[in-house]
Amino acid sequence: MAAQPHSQPSPQGAPTTPAGAPSLAGVSPAELLRLDNQLCFPLYACSKEVVRSYQPLLGPLGLTYTQYLCMMVLWEEGAATVSHLGERLYLDSGTLTPVLKKLEDRGYITRERSVADARVLEARLTPEGRALRDRAASVPAAMACRVRLSADEAAELRRLLAKVIASVRDGETTGTTACAQMKESDRQ
Repeated sequence: MAAQPHSQPSPQGAPTTPAGAPSLAGVSPAELLRLDNQLCFPLYACSKEVVRSYQPLLGPLGLTYTQYLCMMVLWEEGAATVSHLGERLYLDSGTLTPVLKKLEDRGYITRERSVADARVLEARLTPEGRALRDRAASVPAAMACRVRLSADEAAELRRLLAKVIASVRDGETTGTTACAQMKESDRQ
């Protein structure tokens, strides 16, 4: 995903493609391929650094970042199917299964087949898993201090990231058509 090239900022009212993205017509491949012009790179680097910043906070709890995310969903909901956890966390079952197994081995959750449908696997908090919530209560505030965004900036960032996630996920099914329209628009 390329951001607008830094040497040619997109003015308000710049031509856009049918998908609403700024047109990249006339921008050289060399300029498009500059690392500084990529939106994906700062997203990647930010994600990596934020996850790394969680390590000293989660280490004393015996959790990895992905385990922490699973626990947060379960602290909210008490129990969830594995497929629901995967949907909430954007994780496939191949990634989620070993994470849940480790949480179960530590005594934080149980995994059981649904009584209503044996094909469905449910994860439930144990008393130890519920107690871990109190020990983890300081993690969000500690991360907020590290990130140093105002409440408004944090809300705006969450909104923009949700928009990017939705756009990219939607693009998996509609992206081919939108890209073909963009290329045709750029040729005109």
